Amino acid sequence: MEYISPEGLRLDGRRANEIRRVQAVVGMFPHADGSSYFQQGDTKVVAIVNGPKQPISSFENLGDTCSYLCFLLVTVQQQKKSTELGSKIASTFESAVMNELYPHSQIDISVQVLQADGGVLAVAINAVTLAIIDAGIAIKDFVCAATASVIDSAFVLVSNQLDINHQESLAQGPELTLAILPTSSTIVMNELKLRVHSDLYPELQELAIAGGITLHKLLKDAVVSRTKAMLPALGPSST
Repeated sequence: MEYISPEGLRLDGRRANEIRRVQAVVGMFPHADGSSYFQQGDTKVVAIVNGPKQPISSFENLGDTCSYLCFLLVTVQQQKKSTELGSKIASTFESAVMNELYPHSQIDISVQVLQADGGVLAVAINAVTLAIIDAGIAIKDFVCAATASVIDSAFVLVSNQLDINHQESLAQGPELTLAILPTSSTIVMNELKLRVHSDLYPELQELAIAGGITLHKLLKDAVVSRTKAMLPALGPSST
């Protein structure tokens, strides 16, 4: 299968460095401390955050640390990967949240994958970022995640592609998912599926970072939209 047309377009009409269409909604569930819906292409994720709160009994001897529990509700096909994904999401936000402000505390993260069409880990991280911010939890920066891949056809490098969908993942090229703090481009999570030649890795990493920076603006716009929608409820002094 040809994944890039002679005109340089992918199967869905995007160019190599374009992300899929994004839809983001912050504050979907009023009874949660924080929540969001994040859709990237046909991958759809809901995230709910509760906390910080008193830790459950098994975490009572945390000392001065803040603990994270991440629960994933996923489709049957992904069930085996849910524990691994949950662990990666929890460790990512351990690196981003200002934990020193929440000693002896627990933060619960619930992620439900409504539909999977590639890039599930990155989309879930972006959804959790919005839910964390909606919960009012202090965070060093937005955490923005993107996936980049090398598509190889007949042993000839075709393209480095940003934000691949499920159909493109069938090419079984190396996939690099990065979560970054975009202001400093600090990498807080790195997952590489399949090996990639060392000569190709820097360009692949640069593409994933660029994707994260692009998503930063979209995530920020969603937070600003949510804030503006809340202003009338805060009264005249808030405007």
